[in-house]
Amino acid sequence: MTAGDAIIDGIDVDAVAVTVRACAGVSGLNGGRYGEVTTYLPGRAVHGVVVGGGRVRVQVRSAWGTEAPRLAAVITAALAPLTGSRPVDVAIADIDDPPVRKGSES
Repeated sequence: MTAGDAIIDGIDVDAVAVTVRACAGVSGLNGGRYGEVTTYLPGRAVHGVVVGGGRVRVQVRSAWGTEAPRLAAVITAALAPLTGSRPVDVAIADIDDPPVRKGSES
């Protein structure tokens, strides 16, 4: 890996991925069933982040009980310093299973 290999149209996709993963309510990034939301770099891939067409798209798995509009707003705000004036599209592709309650285990 060389410096700058994760820069796509001026956006550092690695920094975007790290920032999104750190957002409260995000369980992880999700590249989609067929990798349609994935940035392919030399020798590796960054799942859940795509930059192109003047936009940044992120796709996540959310924690159970997280409100979708709030999560999208948190992610968008967290990415603002990295994306500048580019629109950020947030997709919630999956949700964690609800927590198992004690006594309800089979």
